[in-house]
Amino acid sequence: MKKQGILNSHISKVLADLGHTDTIVIADVGLPIPDGVEKIDLALTLGSPSFEETVNAVAADMEIEKVVIANEIQTDNPQALHYIEGKFAGRAIESCPHEEFKQLTRKARAVIRTGEAKPFANIILQSGVYFG
Repeated sequence: MKKQGILNSHISKVLADLGHTDTIVIADVGLPIPDGVEKIDLALTLGSPSFEETVNAVAADMEIEKVVIANEIQTDNPQALHYIEGKFAGRAIESCPHEEFKQLTRKARAVIRTGEAKPFANIILQSGVYFG
């Protein structure tokens, strides 16, 4: 049995299979999942697991070089924006309109659906290269 890092076998496999510039999405309960993109559904109840809890777990196990968020997070969920800016300080943080964000999710290797029930608590994580 694995004893550290991501224990969820589906997430662990996706992370192990990522190459440089591949992306995954961590999403709130409302983000539509594009056809053909793997959905890893963690949602138990509204708010559980949270967006931050899920991002923290994935970020601890993934080399991330860039993140993408929707512009709308700035006005509709400044708490999540503040968290993202702190968590990913020193990395590229790009933003785009939510409709464009949804189009970008079509290229993701997987979408991890959380129980987060706050608007625009969605992020695209782009894989970097770990030479450590």
